[in-house]
Amino acid sequence: MTILAGLFKDNIKTVVPIVAVVLVLNFTLVPLGGSLIARFLVGSILIIIGLSLFLFGVEIGITPMGSLTGSSLVKTNKLPVVLIGGLILGFFISIAEPGLMVLAYQVDFVTLSAISAWKLLIVVSIGLAVIVSLGFLRVVVKMSLKLFLLLSYLLIFILAFFTQPEFLAIAFDASGATTGILAVPFLLALAVGISRLRRDSVASEEDSFGLVAEASAGAIMSVLILNIIIGTQEYAVASLEPIELGNAAVLSPFVHLIPEALKESFVSLLPLTVSLFVLQKVLFHLEKRQFARMVKGFLYAFLGLVVFLIGVNGGFMEIASEIGLRLALVENKVWLVVTAFALGFFTILAEPAVFVLTHTIEDVTSGYVKRKAVGAALSIGVGSAVALAIIRVLTPSIELWHILLPGYIIAIAMMYYAPNLFVGIAFDAGGVATGPMTATFILAFVQGAASAFEGANLLRDGFGMIALVAMAPIITLQILGFIFQARSRKQGVDTGAEG
Repeated sequence: MTILAGLFKDNIKTVVPIVAVVLVLNFTLVPLGGSLIARFLVGSILIIIGLSLFLFGVEIGITPMGSLTGSSLVKTNKLPVVLIGGLILGFFISIAEPGLMVLAYQVDFVTLSAISAWKLLIVVSIGLAVIVSLGFLRVVVKMSLKLFLLLSYLLIFILAFFTQPEFLAIAFDASGATTGILAVPFLLALAVGISRLRRDSVASEEDSFGLVAEASAGAIMSVLILNIIIGTQEYAVASLEPIELGNAAVLSPFVHLIPEALKESFVSLLPLTVSLFVLQKVLFHLEKRQFARMVKGFLYAFLGLVVFLIGVNGGFMEIASEIGLRLALVENKVWLVVTAFALGFFTILAEPAVFVLTHTIEDVTSGYVKRKAVGAALSIGVGSAVALAIIRVLTPSIELWHILLPGYIIAIAMMYYAPNLFVGIAFDAGGVATGPMTATFILAFVQGAASAFEGANLLRDGFGMIALVAMAPIITLQILGFIFQARSRKQGVDTGAEG
């Protein structure tokens, strides 16, 4: 229980800054009323409890399963088994990802079900599964991660030329949403297991990262291909209505969300839970006590996920949308941009997947790359990305590809000069930065702002935000890699810059 207490303490530290930003806005620029603030505070408490329980479950259940699966697949010494294992697990992980579920249902709502939630879930999951399997093959054939990512994004850019703007936004958003609190811990642990295929310790360390980045690219490709298949269409867009502050209920929204949260959490974890029991019979053969501990972890993860989803959907989303809408109506739009930066800066610290990634980086590098340094670089990058998303809403002439194309060209060019280890870390971070809190709180904030402007399109401008958030860490963490490289040269340490 010492681990759980530590997680609880960490999550209080990460959620409190977000609460502080909202309270400052409530007492200054955007009065929200006592009932709505009370609901937000209840949601915040539930998020702290939910995150702590979920991450404890990840620590003792999901992460060990991923690591065991990777190493067990390697031990079979059969390439078809490794590839099919990656294909099946990739699909199960993606279709069960809460962040992707949130995005899919939001797309369904905004497009008035023209793009159905299940269609998006299945298409993205297929894309992720295929690319995860190819990611395993990359390690087996000793293909460079840089070359793999270069070819992937070249294909993405080619497909993007034949895609309409709305689908471009959804595709890049899906890449971030699918790598959230469930997928990231498992994929990272899986990557560590598969990396043992490499005898070289430096190569093995580098191959411990990059699978999340590869999965993100697969999600993008699948949605772009879907748009090419169904062709260009015009989509009617739903409208967001302001909340009547005087009639805002406090506890009833949370109570009403319990059945849906139970259902979503059950569906999210069922495929992996079934996989755990199957793998125990076929590959793991763990002692009863060790297996029981992993099952216990899944139960903690389920309970934590239920509480987390209730807190986010009951307290965070509506208040975020309301803040965005009301700030957009303030005459001085600088406050809207500054608030966007602050929310991005602090919210990224509360993402569970970021917590998992930063700890994994510190463990794999034996403490050489500190998680605080990675966290700081992520916060600056994501804060800037959310501010840029708001600037795009305020300036309809700026299209998403005007930012993404040069951004990814810069990111891909940088990877040929950054240390190999940091390339994998950076592209992985691009996926984990866009978890359920970003896909709910910040997306709702941007959509609220977009709904206040006649020139902005709720589908095109709102959903492109996640794409920008996913891109920013790729650049900022490679810059961090350059800094570590310069420092290590002075100390005579090898960071794997070559190759």
